[in-house]
Amino acid sequence: MSTRKIHDCPGCCKPAEARYEPFCSQGCRDRDLLRWLDEGYRIPGPPADLDPE
Repeated sequence: MSTRKIHDCPGCCKPAEARYEPFCSQGCRDRDLLRWLDEGYRIPGPPADLDPE
């Protein structure tokens, strides 16, 4: 008996698949990665100092 709890996919709220966990499919996994790469997600914090000294 498995005691693993099944969570919902953060992309579409369907049950997560073990193969793509925490997502339900490769499509949701890829869409999430594209959001990160396209700066769709942001972590709050002070602006980065891009001025090299």
